[in-house]
Amino acid sequence: MAQNDDLRFMNAALALGRRGLGRTWPNPAVGAVIVKDGIIVGRGWTQPGGRPHAEVEALRRAGDAARGATLYVTLEPCSHHGKSPPCADAIVAAGISRVISALEDPNPEVAGKGHARLRAAGIIVDVGAGEAEARRDHAGHLRRMQDGRPHVMLKLAISADGKVAAADRRPLPITGEAVRERVHLMRAHSDAILIGIGTALADDPMLTCRLPGMAASSPVRIVLDSALRLPLGSWLVQSAREVPVWIIAGIEAPRAAEENLRALGVDVLRIGAANGRLDVAAALKLLAARGITRLLVEGGPTVAAAFLAADLVDEAMLFVSPNVVGDDGIDAFNPSAEIALLRLQQGEAEQIGPDRLEIYQRR
Repeated sequence: MAQNDDLRFMNAALALGRRGLGRTWPNPAVGAVIVKDGIIVGRGWTQPGGRPHAEVEALRRAGDAARGATLYVTLEPCSHHGKSPPCADAIVAAGISRVISALEDPNPEVAGKGHARLRAAGIIVDVGAGEAEARRDHAGHLRRMQDGRPHVMLKLAISADGKVAAADRRPLPITGEAVRERVHLMRAHSDAILIGIGTALADDPMLTCRLPGMAASSPVRIVLDSALRLPLGSWLVQSAREVPVWIIAGIEAPRAAEENLRALGVDVLRIGAANGRLDVAAALKLLAARGITRLLVEGGPTVAAAFLAADLVDEAMLFVSPNVVGDDGIDAFNPSAEIALLRLQQGEAEQIGPDRLEIYQRR
């Protein structure tokens, strides 16, 4: 089959895989298509909770048509027994003759073993079609496997004069409705969303996905709260039984406050803190250990500065408004955070209604 056809079918697999973003953790959101005589005979993507895997779904839908067909998959098929049998064995049993894989899986339990098992069974295996796009889609899985932390996406809405809020931290509608819809989609594609206690106290946010029909795609909601100050009557606490809320607190935070929060369904995690500031690197390792791969940081300037200073931001998405707040507003970045932002490479820019999205990515 021509290289252009390989890319076309891999793009179809990538599009399918994105359906699972934010819903499959700790597993990656993989997409797969099975092609025979130039026609797609089976489609699959990782299902919510991480199972069944994309390859198994595609094989199920293809049925007997899979025999002699080509499988396009956005990540190396697994070769180990986890909570389900190896996908590589299912592919061999189905009679697939060729596998086109975008990436080798850095998971040490796979790491080339899936491709090797397929080749040992006489299946032709080619790796690399759609690799750049697959790396973007699987950034969370790759980061967790390679660095032991989630892929961190920082989001800020900034006025034309570089402010994020009024002087008294009163929330301001800096950006327009089109940006709000985009942010809700970003939430749906994230495993978890994180803010600091300052934002939680000032805004009393819900942090859910409020696009029509997508409430079930709301991410885990995380608050950095070293002293466990989050009020029991806040939106987050009161809705913790509907959408999970995790609070990351300091070791010395009051045990009574933890008990009260747990009684309302909040999960309290503890890490070290210095001068009242939590160790954000330790927080990320804790989240990765719990399976989080894609983390959207929506906190204010204090949390943004902490992640930037620690060189833990992989993508920064700045929604810049033409509106002006005024000299007494709260700055989006302090001087050190602004310098840290320059470590990232400015990439795409996009107009969203009257506002502009500027994307910065790790070099």
